[in-house]
Amino acid sequence: MNGFKQQGFTLIELMVVLVIIGIASAAISLSIKPDPLHLLRKDAERVAQLLQVAQAEARADGRPITWLADAKGFRFSRHNDQDKGFDHFNNDPQLRPRPWQTPGMEVRVEPRQKVVLNAEWINPPLQLKLSDGLNSINVQRNAAGQVSVQ
Repeated sequence: MNGFKQQGFTLIELMVVLVIIGIASAAISLSIKPDPLHLLRKDAERVAQLLQVAQAEARADGRPITWLADAKGFRFSRHNDQDKGFDHFNNDPQLRPRPWQTPGMEVRVEPRQKVVLNAEWINPPLQLKLSDGLNSINVQRNAAGQVSVQ
């Protein structure tokens, strides 16, 4: 023995610790499941926000705006200025057609009716039920036109 103590760790010891930390963090990240409502909630919040924008646009412009949805996405439309055809807001940064982020989206309007946003300040309340087949979330518009996610 040469009389001095070894200080610190060897490279092998550090590598073993790093491998153990890597395996543990991988196990933890795999065990944490994503929130199944995350995408559905994001879609609902986006719809609620854009319905408010479309309502404000309809009140400012005076022309009603219709909200249309299918399994692929949703869009807004209204009669164009010349009253010949429809404007689908394709070039509008906010009201342009958008795809759903949630796969397999199902949309139900209650009561069953067209979703029309117009210049009126009082409208019949309605509820949009967004569902991915397993989970659902509601977007509600009250009579005053306020939209919320529930």
